[in-house]
Parts: sequence; structure tokens; C-alpha cells
Amino acid sequence: MKILLTTLNAKYIHTNLAIRLLYELNHEQYKGLEWKEFNIKEDKDEVAEHCANFDVVAFSCYIWNITQTLAVCEKIKAIHPNTKILLGGPEVSYEYEDIIALNYVDYIIVGEGEIAFKEFLDFYPNPELVSSLVWKNGTEVKTNKMAPMFDLKNFENSMPYRFDKPEDLINKVLYIETSRGCPYKCEFCLASLDNKVRYLPNQTIKNTLLYMMQHGKVIKFLDRTFNIKKDFTLDIFQFILDNYRPENVFQFEITADILHPDIIQFIHDKVPDNLFRFEIGIQTVNQKANLEVKRKQSFEKTTSIIKQLDYKVEMHLDLIVGMALDYWEDIKYSIEEVFKLFAPEMQLGFLKFLKGTPVRQKYQEHGFVFDPNPPYQIIESNYLSKEQLHQIVELEHALEIYWNGKKAIHTLKYVTKHYSIFEFLLGLGHYFGTQKDFHKYSLTDVFEIITSYSKAAYPNDTVLQQLIAVDYYLHFKVKPKSLFLEEIDFTVKNKLIDELKLNHHKYRYVVLPLDFDFKAFSQEQTIINESKNVIIQYNGTEKAIVV
Repeated sequence: MKILLTTLNAKYIHTNLAIRLLYELNHEQYKGLEWKEFNIKEDKDEVAEHCANFDVVAFSCYIWNITQTLAVCEKIKAIHPNTKILLGGPEVSYEYEDIIALNYVDYIIVGEGEIAFKEFLDFYPNPELVSSLVWKNGTEVKTNKMAPMFDLKNFENSMPYRFDKPEDLINKVLYIETSRGCPYKCEFCLASLDNKVRYLPNQTIKNTLLYMMQHGKVIKFLDRTFNIKKDFTLDIFQFILDNYRPENVFQFEITADILHPDIIQFIHDKVPDNLFRFEIGIQTVNQKANLEVKRKQSFEKTTSIIKQLDYKVEMHLDLIVGMALDYWEDIKYSIEEVFKLFAPEMQLGFLKFLKGTPVRQKYQEHGFVFDPNPPYQIIESNYLSKEQLHQIVELEHALEIYWNGKKAIHTLKYVTKHYSIFEFLLGLGHYFGTQKDFHKYSLTDVFEIITSYSKAAYPNDTVLQQLIAVDYYLHFKVKPKSLFLEEIDFTVKNKLIDELKLNHHKYRYVVLPLDFDFKAFSQEQTIINESKNVIIQYNGTEKAIVV
């Protein structure tokens, strides 16, 4: 029997840990077992053609790929009706009735797959013997008893990435889990359903991590709260420092307000700048909204930790729009307070009603209306109207383009100090949508739109206009077309370059006349009102710098 373990990743650079683990646990005993990854943008007919060569195709299903996965399943059945389709993963582990009813889906494994998938291989074609399996007996849907919790000690000596070509790993995002479960009960998150935190064998974690460091670049830890156990966290951090390569980057999801002082001190003393990325889920600053979903968090402590470490660790901060009891003014306050931290990336997500989560089960209590199709995103509630949510979606587009996309960093820092960043991004996002498609625009469009918007909304602020121009000129590796702010006189420019003994043979320069001291602003975010030139240098290979 030929069985394929597969999935459709969101992007080519992503990897799926689940199918690698299942293959590793079973490939020696079942010689017909294979694994292969696709991505959601690949031609579905070509994916189906490949899969139809197998007797059973097992898909790993998530919120981001379930629609495309089901489309491929239907095509597989059209090509080869006798191929059996087995689905597993978080997106089919809850409220699966509609999916198992599809005539092109044969089986679903709910929950963890290690025990159930092995039993499926052992007992096929007798589905009644397989734990955690949902299947059809004619038109009747059968649900077997759940498998016991998988003992993670069985991952002793696991090395899931050894089946990849080593040279392929450097261009991929590699995922590792050191534990399963989460101690918290946030009602919008599937992790809240498994409150028992279990750890993989320590030596296995280190062996896998070492292999990933040797062959990969970006390594992301899947643990929901990596810093629960201080000693474990410090042990892994030290192992990384003992073995990492300069190109490695490590991303951890942490709960900042419980980060132990010993971990903070360790990072200060030992960790090189920007080797670590911390993803911190703030979600909302509104404590009423937090408590409504059984979430406990001190924003004051979180802010303190971020400020202590942001010069050493790259911060990625997350907010969720649409939670119960979070009104327009609450969301405005959260966005403004979190933006003030100036994290390199600030993700603004929208509440999603994931299958199996308490927030989905209790949606009527708060008048929630959400899209019945993945990703089940909020449409309206008792707290936010459709129009308000649409406005914040436009704001989020502006945030992605201008802040996370690194197009107008200095401009937005200035706005934060002098105006409401919420109102600025709200207006900018709306204006952008009237000028261009949010997913189809040029770099020149980006700066022309923010320039036009700023002139209309803040007509008397010349500093704002000049900062947009500086951000434009700093965005390039080679000297760009002169736009938004003209350089000083050519003769005066050359004289200045000679006086400062700048290497005009090796580099190219733009010299802009400003009404303020840019260096003082970039260091302290303060505006010193004095006419002063800013000199921007280009070397052709890296982004421009101010000299």
C-alpha cells in the first residue's frame, strides 16, 4: 500500500513539522510511506495528479490551507476515485461534521496524530480499530474513541529534518517544538484546550536544534510560552549560544510579564544583538476585554520588559481587534500605546472564531457575527460595527506598508510624538485605498500617497513633509530619482562634500536642506528647529545611511 503524508504550506519557505514527525515514527515499518510538501499557490491539478498515484493521501490541515486542501481532495477523487483521503490537524479536529460529509473525504484523525496514524497504518482497511478516527460506514458517520495522550518520551533520538536535503534547509523557515500544551486559557486560542504542558526529551531537543543550526538559518520555536520554566529557558539559550552560526536567527513566543529577571540578565550579559526575536502577544491593553476571555496580563510589566530588552532582542508585538468589551476607543488606545514601543514589527490581527475555541461557542453572548468560511474572521459585534472594522482593516494595510514594510519609520515615529498615530494611519489607510489597490502598487506610489495625504491632513507641518522625503531617500541602495524634496545647490553640495572629506569616488550622496536637525531627531525623537543639511550616502549594495 502506498501512502502519502502531505500538506499545502502557506509559502514555499515554510516547513511542516507534523508530517515529518509522522513519517519519522513510521517509515521503517511501512515501506510504502512517503512524504511531500506543496504550497497553496501551486497548481491544484498538478498537486492532485501527483497525489492520485497513492492508495491513501493524508493531509495536514490548518486554517490557512483547508480551502485549498479540500479543492485538491476533490480533484484527486475525480482522477482516481479509489484513492482514500485522510485528513488531520487542528482545522479538522473540531466541528468536522460538514467536512466528513463531503463525498471526497474518507477519514479524519482528530487531535494528536501519532498514535492514531500508526493504528491507521496497522489496521487499514479496518477503520473501526483506529483510535481518534472519524469515518463513514455507508452514509453513517462513525466516531471512534479517542487515543490516549502520546508520550513525548517516544521522540527520544528524533531528528525530523534528516529526511530533507541538507542544502534545501538554509532557505526554509524551520520549526521546532520543545513542548506541547499551554498553561493559559485564552478563549480565542486552540492552545487553551490543552492545559497540560509536556516536554520532549531534553537531549532530543538539543540534537534537533543543533542539526537545524548547522543546516538552516531561521528557526522558530512552536511553544506557546517558551519562558514558562526559567531553568529550561536558560539551558536552551546557553545551548544556542554555544553552537549557533552567525546567520542563524531564533524566534520564540514568550509571555513578557512573567519573564524571569535571571533570563533578562542572561540576555543582557550574553546574547548578541538581534540573534533572538521575541513574539509577544499583547492582544489588547483593555483589562476588561482580557478578563472576558480568561486572559491575565500586566501591560505595565510587559512594557517594562520590552523596554529593557528592545536594544538586544528584535520584538514582534501582536494585537487582536474585535474582542468582547473592546470598543473603538479601547482599540485606539491599545494601538497608540503599543505603537509607542516602536517594535520592528507590530501585527494587527482580527479576532477569528477558530473551531473548538470557547469564543466561537459563546459567540451569541456578544452579538458576534463572523465569516462562516476560513479564517472565520469577525464581521461585526455589539462593540464594533462593520464600518468600524472596515476602517481598521484599512489602518492595518497602512501599518503593514509603512511600518512593518519599513517605508516610513522616521515619519511614523514623528507622528506618534506629535499627533495620534491611530488617526494618522486610519486616514492614510483610507486615502491609500482610494488611490491604489492595497496589493498592487509601486514604491513611488507608496511615497506619493503618504506625501499627498500628509499635505492635505497636516498642511502646515513642513517637518512632516521633510521626514517623508528623508524616508524616501533612505529606502534605496543606489541614489534614487530626485522626488519630494530637492537637494541643495550642486556647487554648494560639492563644496560641502570636499570640506567633510567624503569619498565621492566610492559613494554617491544626496544632501537635503531641512528645517531641523535630523540626527538629533533620529537619536532622541526630538525636533530642534534649526536649518541643517542631512547627508545621505549610497554604496550600491546596502540601504543608504546618514553620514
